[in-house]
Amino acid sequence: MPTYLSQEWLDLQRALAEGLPERPGATARVQLVITGAPGGDVRYHQTTVDGRLLDLELGDDPDAEVTLTHTYAVAMDIATGALDANAAFMQGRVKIVGPMGAVMALIPLTQSAEYSDVLATLTAQTTY
Repeated sequence: MPTYLSQEWLDLQRALAEGLPERPGATARVQLVITGAPGGDVRYHQTTVDGRLLDLELGDDPDAEVTLTHTYAVAMDIATGALDANAAFMQGRVKIVGPMGAVMALIPLTQSAEYSDVLATLTAQTTY
């Protein structure tokens, strides 16, 4: 099983997301920064076009529209389903730099039952 926040984990997430239905408008380039992880801060980026996860890689994307930053503890709670990502944002536990519209565009995807199923499968197949 892949380890949380490793490239193998990102690859599994991308593979599991391949079957998600198209969601026109659910498009954004997002940089994620997880602070305070056991091995240090983790940076990865994702590109989603019409609900399709096209790119998910460790490192930085200089063309990202928006950056989401949160602590490792918050990231773990989101990843394991203990905390809804949208609730984390509303509680101020996720810092957003860049246009809020980029994040809002993804809500139809992240609120779908299919996406929730992908996350549940990913969680079951991840070593934390």
